[in-house]
Amino acid sequence: MGNVAVRQMLYLLNEAFSDQDEHSLLANLRSVRDDEWRWVPANGGRSIFDIVQHIGECKYIYDSHAFGDGSMRWDRPGSYPTVDDKTTPAEAAAWLKAGQRLLLDHVLALENDAELLAPRKANWGEEYETRWLINVMIQHDLYHGGEINHIRALKQGNDKWAWPSSG
Repeated sequence: MGNVAVRQMLYLLNEAFSDQDEHSLLANLRSVRDDEWRWVPANGGRSIFDIVQHIGECKYIYDSHAFGDGSMRWDRPGSYPTVDDKTTPAEAAAWLKAGQRLLLDHVLALENDAELLAPRKANWGEEYETRWLINVMIQHDLYHGGEINHIRALKQGNDKWAWPSSG
């Protein structure tokens, strides 16, 4: 059996994460200025830093359960890599890239497309097809990249469409 689907998953993981596309996680993070890193919008509950910390921790913990020994757990702080309040945006980006590389290496190690159908554990203990877990990580980067973009735009005062909206 071939690995066309595995290669497609790798492509999508890279596209959702890389800084080459305006919708990707790193592209949205790149547009954040230092003074926006810790800002929380009125009636909001999370800063861009908080979202980035969540994204990265998920990369490590999901990977640990799906492809590793499952030793990284939310209820065991210190069992997974994280960033702290003093972390700069550049340091956080490097940390995110390391977590992404770990995940990419595990997907790259899949021998063929049939492995995408193999059950693997999610961090909450249930099993899912490998492709489902990879898809969750793709969607996770895109979802939170959009959140980062929105919070940044609110802080910069440019949270409007570049063209008039109809309807």
